[in-house]
Amino acid sequence: MSKWTDKLPEAARDFIGDRRVDEVECIIGDIAGVARGKAMPAAKFATQKSYFLPNSIFLQTITGEWADNPFDAFTEPDMILEPDWSTATAAPWTADVTLQVIHDAKDQNGALVPFAPRNVLRRIVELYAEQGWKPVVAPEMEFFLTARNIDPNMPVMPPMGRSGRRAAGKQAYSMSAVDEYGKVIDDIYDFAEAQGLEIDGILQEGGAGQIELNLAHGDPVRLADDVFFFKRLIREAALRHDCFATFMAKPIAGEPGSAMHIHTSVVDTKTGKNIFAGPKGVETEAFLHFIGGLQSHLGAGIALLAPYVNSYRRYVPDFAAPINLEWGRDNRTTGLRVPISGAAARRVENRLPGMDCNPYLGIAATLACGYLGLMEKRLPRPEFVGSAYIDSDEIPVNMGDALDLLDEDTALKAVLGEEFCKVYDSVKRNEYKEFLQVISPWEREHLLLNV
Repeated sequence: MSKWTDKLPEAARDFIGDRRVDEVECIIGDIAGVARGKAMPAAKFATQKSYFLPNSIFLQTITGEWADNPFDAFTEPDMILEPDWSTATAAPWTADVTLQVIHDAKDQNGALVPFAPRNVLRRIVELYAEQGWKPVVAPEMEFFLTARNIDPNMPVMPPMGRSGRRAAGKQAYSMSAVDEYGKVIDDIYDFAEAQGLEIDGILQEGGAGQIELNLAHGDPVRLADDVFFFKRLIREAALRHDCFATFMAKPIAGEPGSAMHIHTSVVDTKTGKNIFAGPKGVETEAFLHFIGGLQSHLGAGIALLAPYVNSYRRYVPDFAAPINLEWGRDNRTTGLRVPISGAAARRVENRLPGMDCNPYLGIAATLACGYLGLMEKRLPRPEFVGSAYIDSDEIPVNMGDALDLLDEDTALKAVLGEEFCKVYDSVKRNEYKEFLQVISPWEREHLLLNV
């Protein structure tokens, strides 16, 4: 085994075994969370400490267009990308022995690029560290398996199961429903094991072909890396079995949307104890302040949690999605839920993020709002008891309103980073403008001959 492979995590070394590595994919997540980068022969990677990509990859929209550069002329200067060896993992769906490695984006002076999403999350984790705190998160991933959809003008359909019938909705927690596409699940497990990724559990959700995958709690950056990797491996597993995996917030009309719920607690780095629990397990002021910060700033943070026009189709009552910033204990109708747990595991579940959000930014926004609450010592409104499927003006109803709220929240922008917020705003307003130029089937059906 050559010297460079000694730097790899154990799971990557186990995947290689006594084989020769053919290729290494050098990747970084863009604003959307899409893996971008370049692949190179392993022999080349072994001798190269870094490589270059233009910083314009963070100005590319989900449609492939380029947003306006908010800083200077569009000259596309190179960034220096350096491998984070701790992220090296297998790409087990490839025909040869391939590894993928997440890279750190730095400018030509060696400073972290402030608008790289992974760096935004790292920045916020460091703000916690400066206060003697360590945030702990646990994401939940919801997604749909669907039939192949090669014509964007056609509605998305549930996949065909092993029974020969299409997957049915309203089968939450059904083991038989999961068995309908068991071969895809088997590959997800196998790919995750090869990559050294830990799955806490898989279950059938309420939508037709909708699955929830839970991850164990841990470090925010590592868990965001895991979600980033999981999205890719799940898509690859689905394609092996003639179906698609989609992380759209609302891919099928009449079915529930897909969320990325984020459970968060905060640990005192000196004592190792959860700051949300005091003597004899009582709820602390810090616990309430964290919730207060989410209530005060998460309305502006929705721009990161719901990053596309489709995202706002998820925020409708009676579809298992929150439509408010209320909080409650063991209440799934509130946007902010406190699950049943012992004092040491006391945490707040943010139920607002859609699965379409960039995992780095979804976690960053959650932690940023909680951090502001801790620093501002904000108290939340009283706990909401009963069904919170109520009218609320705290949740923006479209992408444009969400971006306006983010622009108005100077405290949140300061925590996330002004440069990042300018880039994000430019990209998202470009996407929103593109969408508004598209004429939908609804408009043609109801307006063409009737108005």
